[in-house]
Amino acid sequence: MTPEFVTEIVQRTIEVSVLLSAPVLVSSLAIGLVVSLFQAVTQINEATLTFLPKILVAGLALAFFFPWMLSIIIRFTSDILMNFPNYTG
Repeated sequence: MTPEFVTEIVQRTIEVSVLLSAPVLVSSLAIGLVVSLFQAVTQINEATLTFLPKILVAGLALAFFFPWMLSIIIRFTSDILMNFPNYTG
């Protein structure tokens, strides 16, 4: 195993991790911003007000993006497993 090969595998792993986490994180960030703006405009300073919308949006994002996320992880895993003999030899 060469250092370039290991670097490529680590880079692909990080890319897949970012792709899988991005939809949930971005949607939670967006709803958090909207709720924070609402709190600033109405001067409601309740800390627990942000949790329920974020949880709901994260769940909806997971439900919506799950097929896409599953296809990415299956493609990555099958690529690793199919090429495993090449990696060890």
